[in-house]
Amino acid sequence: MAKIICVLYDDPVTGYPASYPRDGLPHIDGYPNGQTLPTPRAIDFEPGSLLGSVSGELGLRNYLESNGHELIVTSSKDGEDSVLDRELHDAEIVISQPFWPAYMTAERMAKAPKLKMIITAGIGSDHTDLQAAMDRGITVTEVTYCNSHSVAEHVLMMILSLVRNYIPSYNWVVKGGWNIADCVARSYDLEGMNVGTVAAGRIGSRVLRLLKPFGVKLHYLDRHRLPDAVEKELGLTHHTSLESLTRVCDVLTLNCPLHPETEHMIDEKALANFKRGAYLINTARGKLCDTNAIVKALESGQLAGYAGDVWFPQPAPKDHPWRTMPNHGMTPHISGSTLSAQTRYAAGTREILECYFENRPIRDEYLIVQGGHLAGVGAHSYSAGDATGGSEEAARFNK
Repeated sequence: MAKIICVLYDDPVTGYPASYPRDGLPHIDGYPNGQTLPTPRAIDFEPGSLLGSVSGELGLRNYLESNGHELIVTSSKDGEDSVLDRELHDAEIVISQPFWPAYMTAERMAKAPKLKMIITAGIGSDHTDLQAAMDRGITVTEVTYCNSHSVAEHVLMMILSLVRNYIPSYNWVVKGGWNIADCVARSYDLEGMNVGTVAAGRIGSRVLRLLKPFGVKLHYLDRHRLPDAVEKELGLTHHTSLESLTRVCDVLTLNCPLHPETEHMIDEKALANFKRGAYLINTARGKLCDTNAIVKALESGQLAGYAGDVWFPQPAPKDHPWRTMPNHGMTPHISGSTLSAQTRYAAGTREILECYFENRPIRDEYLIVQGGHLAGVGAHSYSAGDATGGSEEAARFNK
C-alpha cells in the first residue's frame, strides 16, 4: 500500500458546483506535434467538472483506494503545521498543481524518507528542488502539453486586454460611467506592433500562431531554433539574446520554464533595455521577474502594462506589491486550470500513477527527473539546481 498526498486549491467560496455553464467538452484528437492525449486505462470523473479543487480530488480516490492505497487530499500546504508537513513522514507520492504548488524543498524531502515520486498535475516542476530530487533518487513528473494551449489563449487575452485598455474600460461601466476619453487615452491597435516571445516551445509556438492573423511582426528567443519552414511560415525573426529581443518588441511574452538559469531574468537592468511603453506578459513563472523591478518600471512608465497569472510565491501574500501596482492585469494562477485543461491533467496524472504502480515506463514527455538525472522533457527544458528559495513566504497568505 502506498500513501499519496494530493495538494489542491480550495473549493469555490459558494461550495463545490452542482452544475456547470456548459454540458461536456469539445473533442480533441491529439496535440499538434503528434503527441497523444493522456491515455489512462480508465477515468472516474466527468470531463468538464471541477477536478483541481479539494472536492474534485483529480478524480483519483476510487482508483487509488480500490487498489489498496491511501489518498490524502488537502489545500493545507504552507507552514510548519500544514497537513502536508504533518503527513510527509511516510508518504510515497506527492501530487500538486502549479496553481497551488506544494513547494518540495530539500528540507521537506529530508522529512520524507519513503518519498519515491513527485507529480505536477499540470506543467512546470520548478516548485520542486530538482537537484535535491536527483540527489535522493526521487522521480519527478509532469503532464506535458496538457494545458499548453490553455495558457497560450490566456496570453493572447492578456495582450489584447493591456493594449486595448480593456480592464479600466470595463470598470468604468461597472461604476456607471461612459468615460470614453479615459478609456481610449491608453488604448492602441495591436496591428503592426512587434511582438516577441522568450521561448518558442509548446506554449510559445502556439502563441506565435495565434498572433499571426493580427498583422504583427513576430520575434522569438530560444536556444533551440525553430525549423526554417516554420520561421518562413510565420514570418519569425530569431534572436540570440534577450537584449536583442527587448530592443525591438512592443509586446513581450514570457513562455520559458523557471530554473536557476532563468530566475530573475527580467530585472532592472533588463527592463532598462525595453522600449519605453512596452507591454510585458508573464504566464510562465513569477520568479522569472524581479518583483520590485516590475513595480518600478510600471510606476516610471518604462512599462505601459504588465499582465500575468503567475506570482512568487503562490498563493501570493495579501501585501504582494503586484496586487496594487499601476496598469496591471494580474489574475490568480488560472491560465492552465480551465475545466478543459483539468480533464487532461487529471487523466495524465492517473496515467502516470498507473505506470508507476504497474511497473510500466512513464512516457518521456512526462519525465523531468529519473534515476538521479534530468530525464525526458526535463533534460530538454530544465537545468540542475533549485528555484524554490523564498517559497516559505507563501505561508503569509493565510496570516
